[in-house]
Amino acid sequence: MQSGLFIRSLRRVSPLRQTCRYSSTTTSNNAKPYYITTPIFYPNSVPHIGHLYTLVVADIFARYARIRHPGRPVTFIAGTDEHGMKIAKAAESKGMTPLAFCDMLSEHFKGLGQKANISSTKFSRTTSREHCDAVQYLWRQLDAKGFIYKDSHSGWYSVSDECFYPQVQTTTVVDSAGKEQRISIESGSTVEWQEEENYKFRLSEFQQVLEAHYARNADAIYPPQHHEAILHQLRTAPLQDLSVSRPSSRLSWGIPVPDDETHTIYVWIDALTVYLSSIGFPWPNREKMLASGWPSDVQVIGKDILRFHAIYFPAMLAALELPFPQKLLAHSHWTMDHRKMSKSIGNVVDPIAAIDVYGIDIVRYYLAEIGGKFRDDVGECLSGAAHLVHITSLLGNLLSRSTSKAILARVDLTRRLVYGEDPSLDGRPLVALLKALPAEMDAAMSELRVSDALTHIRAALTAANVLMTEARPWDKQTPPAEVQAVAQLVHDTLRICGVLLQPFMPSKAATLLDALGVPEDCRKWEHTDVTRAPPCTGIQSGVILFPKIKPTAPQPQN
Repeated sequence: MQSGLFIRSLRRVSPLRQTCRYSSTTTSNNAKPYYITTPIFYPNSVPHIGHLYTLVVADIFARYARIRHPGRPVTFIAGTDEHGMKIAKAAESKGMTPLAFCDMLSEHFKGLGQKANISSTKFSRTTSREHCDAVQYLWRQLDAKGFIYKDSHSGWYSVSDECFYPQVQTTTVVDSAGKEQRISIESGSTVEWQEEENYKFRLSEFQQVLEAHYARNADAIYPPQHHEAILHQLRTAPLQDLSVSRPSSRLSWGIPVPDDETHTIYVWIDALTVYLSSIGFPWPNREKMLASGWPSDVQVIGKDILRFHAIYFPAMLAALELPFPQKLLAHSHWTMDHRKMSKSIGNVVDPIAAIDVYGIDIVRYYLAEIGGKFRDDVGECLSGAAHLVHITSLLGNLLSRSTSKAILARVDLTRRLVYGEDPSLDGRPLVALLKALPAEMDAAMSELRVSDALTHIRAALTAANVLMTEARPWDKQTPPAEVQAVAQLVHDTLRICGVLLQPFMPSKAATLLDALGVPEDCRKWEHTDVTRAPPCTGIQSGVILFPKIKPTAPQPQN
């Protein structure tokens, strides 16, 4: 069926079954899958390194959840947001229908996920029938509850963001040509004054609900600066009712408003609903909702779409009496020349090229280490030489040194020294580091501090390298008891760090654990306890974890 006919046919979709009421935000972690989402990407062009950054961050949390709670299912959604004016215009410029254009570009995003070893469980597209049905159902529910009405609307409209901004969210700047223009403070996009008739959502009715929620849940948005900014907005600037449709004469590529062929549903209402439609919304009862994964545990987004996810989406959920997402991670931007990467500007880095140069695990580690603080924009491109040296020295060289034939010849791998009992292990600083590492790692990941989690791993690896250098277990002058103790301690460090690095560098971590003879069923959270080493199946010597490469800076895409 042609895309236009398919979309228009939805105008006559009959109302679906009545949704249940379950507004409590209290859920049991054991009652539902761990549910994490990325924003669905706008496929008006091929993906860039910023898209990879978001995918990797979400994938780290998904993989960590699988290790931390092996018995708990993980649902991880990524996808593409395929409606809107920009898509229609981009497709027209290519001489393609919008759906054919989206079919082509969504494959690029799927391909990036496969290339980057992203473990998403579903790739959602907003042109799917299940999603379009869910959006129209949600609209009918909001309308039936009296939260949607038709009115004239005027305001500052951004074509690139496809949304209206209130006056207080805009400012006047002078561009490089000396011309004055008004822009959105949040996104930096140019805005223009527009007046038209459309449908509105009674957003203003949810100001107190949202303010109370964020005042009560200080960790609902991370980093804290974004939580404070949203709470400040809610306390100082009255919410205006939200325009939620566009005239079909101006925007035909989208989901039609039920029973009104003259209007198309606002793309952000459409896009935000994907977090629900991807896991079976509408649900007949609370039990089905929890079993699907809702409410989400973590939603990973860019800070430029914070308002949509922190205000508009929760207000929609409150209107439907659905629980709010538990945590929202609004990450920083990956920039070049102090500007957010954008295809329209021409300053984007090709993620596939970066992966081809460095390998995906190095790129993943780099994105997590440099971008995992989330507080500030990242102005470095993927030259990565210093970070390559850092991780290859700490991890790769430590594996090579500790598994050399000279050392393994002096070690009895069948003999296991007991921590807390053997005097050759007692009092060593590295033992204390390893005992504390799992709890420190878990605290950092629970609080969404990805870079800090890596800092704890690096501290253990650094201490192990220092121990190797000081103890010299390869030297025949070193007493056999010392060699045995140092080798065990260093191998335990590599084993524990290997388990904890699986979310960040899945392929390299697997190679590391294979080299150490760690069985595949002994790579979960319980195996990060230094006293619970699994039976060793044999340590391999001569494994090169990081083959030498010639790092070059990936160039911007044309």
